[in-house]
Amino acid sequence: MQAEELKDLVVTALEDVKAQDISVIDVRDRTSVTDFMVLASGTSNRHVKSLADSVVVEAKEQGVRASNVEGATASDWILVDLGDVVVHVMMPATREFYDLERLWRDAPDLGAAGRE
Repeated sequence: MQAEELKDLVVTALEDVKAQDISVIDVRDRTSVTDFMVLASGTSNRHVKSLADSVVVEAKEQGVRASNVEGATASDWILVDLGDVVVHVMMPATREFYDLERLWRDAPDLGAAGRE
């Protein structure tokens, strides 16, 4: 699956479970680690976990395995590494505190839909 398709799959999986404030950042020209970073917020620890689970399940159904899932026990911030797409699902306060969008501010922000 191409990075663009995987990004779209992730955004759809997050939208299906009512993620808030979805942001897609194109980091292809900034790092060789991944192509896209997708950030989303949940309304509770349980919601954050279900958002991350939705991403993992949808990706797996399309033959893409998450190479790593970090933070699933804490649930304030869960990172799902799908290779070409890295997904950060956070509680709003955690997201505001770490402000990953600021760290990548010079990278193109594709907005909620992840499409330019």
